[in-house]
Amino acid sequence: MLSDRSTPQHTKGYRRSQIVGLLLGPTLLVVVLLLPTPIGLAPQAQRLVALIALMGVWWSTEALPLAATSLLPLVLLPVWGIMTPEAAAAPYADPNIFLFLGGFFLAQAFQRWGLHRRVALLILSLIGTQPRQLLLGFMLATAGISMWVSNTATAMMMLPIGVAVVSQISPESINPHEHSDGNGFGTVFMLAIAYAASIGGMATLIGTPPNLIFAGQVRQLFPELGEIGFLRWMLLGVPLAGVYLLLTWVYLGFIRLRSVPKAAPAASREALFRQRAALGAMSRGEWVVMTIFFLTVAAWIFRADTVVGPLIIPGWSTRLGLEVHDGTVAVAAALLLFLIPVDLKGGQFTLDWAWAVRIPWDVLLLFGGGFALAHAFRLTGLGAWLATELGVLVALPLGIMILVLCVVVILASEIASNTALASLLLPILAATATAVGVHPYLLMLPATLAASCGFMLPVATPPNAVAFASGYVTVPQMVRAGLVIDLLGAVLVTVAVMALGGPVFGLW
Repeated sequence: MLSDRSTPQHTKGYRRSQIVGLLLGPTLLVVVLLLPTPIGLAPQAQRLVALIALMGVWWSTEALPLAATSLLPLVLLPVWGIMTPEAAAAPYADPNIFLFLGGFFLAQAFQRWGLHRRVALLILSLIGTQPRQLLLGFMLATAGISMWVSNTATAMMMLPIGVAVVSQISPESINPHEHSDGNGFGTVFMLAIAYAASIGGMATLIGTPPNLIFAGQVRQLFPELGEIGFLRWMLLGVPLAGVYLLLTWVYLGFIRLRSVPKAAPAASREALFRQRAALGAMSRGEWVVMTIFFLTVAAWIFRADTVVGPLIIPGWSTRLGLEVHDGTVAVAAALLLFLIPVDLKGGQFTLDWAWAVRIPWDVLLLFGGGFALAHAFRLTGLGAWLATELGVLVALPLGIMILVLCVVVILASEIASNTALASLLLPILAATATAVGVHPYLLMLPATLAASCGFMLPVATPPNAVAFASGYVTVPQMVRAGLVIDLLGAVLVTVAVMALGGPVFGLW
């Protein structure tokens, strides 16, 4: 999941890229509006292209806060006569947004009671304390938690645990720059935490925003294809994330890590034991959160009907004849967190508004802006027009097309918000798929997954920034390691979509 923004972020002034974006965005808007309307394109569709150009520049340069840019469709779509104010506002209340809202509240409850830290330390104590085992343990713990909790919060929570263990198992790593070539234990350890946080988010529908944007835009653009259920996504996401995580561990632990500390497994065990002992017994709050979490996950996984090849797994909502969405389940879980007391006499509940208000509200607005653009794509006929114009791409082999798409999206995600990138690209890729005569998921799905694979730069994802801020990782070190992981991601996503797309999503 995306980063936490619990406190206001103050900036010292506009960056040069922001100033360029502020000027370039409106300039492109005016240029597109003044150009002659192409044959077959409706005037409303041309205005939509102008809006997309403006939002694309402002999103990529962050000339305005991402959430502020995401509000533009609420103003310009009605003003330009593309849709009514009610229709423009409806995507901002899409059920998928409430799915993420409930997921955010659940993640806040985890963090309030420290349950995510307890889970991480438990996994680490079970996996072993040899250096490469520890590396795998940290990656499993980080990825497992980031499937459900903000990847930024996960990385920040794992960082101090990692630093403590690194200092015990490799005393020379107390100096973060002990290996300038980037092959030291501390450097590899910090990279492993950052990469696992992003990879884990690929496994579930709420693991990272692009996944949910995909589900929401499919609902807007192709309602006849049905919804993307939790179980269906996990049937592809979990194997992909699992293999990706394992190969990343092999690369970091056996290729990047050239000097393995031989001593100190006892010291590292002692460090983990001390941190687990400091947590004490599980509190009532932790028990409540854990119970609600498992019930919520089960309700998500088994709610919708899941079709896997010839097999149909009926969901509980179908059996009970209920019209509910995963967002309904998420909000119900959040309400339980607010309702169940931890200390009734003291008036303390499992989750209160002081904690709940810390969720990243801007991400929800960004979802709404992307969903509004997707709805306008279909309404104005822009998608159909693009499908006709992009028909020349039919000559490319499908596998090559998907691989090239993954590489392009991964490179773009190194410098642009993966959430904004998914919001902009998915409607265009839907039209491209129609043009080349393939199932829309065949292009939309790999782009969605590839958007989470930015591993080369600290600015690409918040976990990368956390690893960089630790002092153990320099930019050149991250670029060298991240390039390999990026290319590996492009190949794995392509293979996963081609191999699992048929039985899981009915692409063939």
